[in-house]
This record gives sequence, C-alpha cells and structure tokens, in this order.
Amino acid sequence: MTTRGDYLGMALSIDDLDGENLAYFKHCAAHQFHLQKCDDCSLLRYPPTTGCPWCSSPNATWTPVEGKGEVHSYEEVHHAIQPAFKAVAPYLVLLVDLDTQKGQPSEHEALRVVGNLVTPDGKFAPPDLVKKVGIGSRLRMVFSDVSEGISLPQWTIDETATQPAKPWRYPQE
Repeated sequence: MTTRGDYLGMALSIDDLDGENLAYFKHCAAHQFHLQKCDDCSLLRYPPTTGCPWCSSPNATWTPVEGKGEVHSYEEVHHAIQPAFKAVAPYLVLLVDLDTQKGQPSEHEALRVVGNLVTPDGKFAPPDLVKKVGIGSRLRMVFSDVSEGISLPQWTIDETATQPAKPWRYPQE
C-alpha cells in the first residue's frame, strides 16, 4: 500500500515498490534517524539506495545514526517558486555534514543530509532565526510530521553545541 501525505498543500507519496525509501521514512515517522550500513565495507550511505556506492554490495543493515552536524552549504530562498512555500519565505535549505562518518572514505567526504531550518517543534524558522545560521552552524535533527507514516527530517539549532562566533553567510544585498 502506498504511503501518502500532504505537506503544505502538496501531495507526497512513497510507493510500495520503493523499499529503501519506505524503510527510511518508516524510521523517520518514528522520529528515529537510521541509515543503511554496508554489511561488507561497513560504511553508512545516504540517500537510501539498493547498493553501496563504495563497494557495490547490495547487502546493508539499517543502523541508528545521531542526527547532529554542521552546515556545509545552504540556500536562502526569498522568492519561493512553489506556491506552498511562499508563506514561509525566507527559508533555508541546508546541506548538513553529519558528525557520523565525517572524513570517510576520504578526507573530503561526509554524509550530507538535506533539510530545512525549523524551530525545535518542526515548524519553519522565522526570519530572525534564518539570519543566524550559516556555514559552520551546529545543528541537530528534528522531524516534521506530514501524515501517519511520513515525517521529514529537518534541522534546528543545536542549543547544546558551541556555535561559531559568526558563521559564514553569503553577503546580503
């Protein structure tokens, strides 16, 4: 049975044939972050897929992962193309380097997870919070519930972490 939800007025669905994403979002719906760990080379992978990108093994085990990291890159959206996002602009789309497995399998690699900047309760961050986050900001994962069976991993400021004095941000016009 296809898992369906409505997010900001947009239909979301995960088809039964999409086993990896179905399993991934099942963990997210339980507000738990799990990634596939290769049974052969022991590296974690994201996004979910049928084979290891490093050794090509099809064998993997879902493994709990701590959802903490720092902003690797971001996009600040002021003019939302998708109508559903107009009411929450400006908003951030974040690419976050997880602390887990950072620098593996090479020094320049990391598990990088995309999500929006939200408040701790999973709502889009207000403009004053958007202005505080930049490259190097420390974040933790929270989940925005969409429907039964679908929760989206999102990012909020990690209040327990030491934050950079001034995270790097693109110059504002």
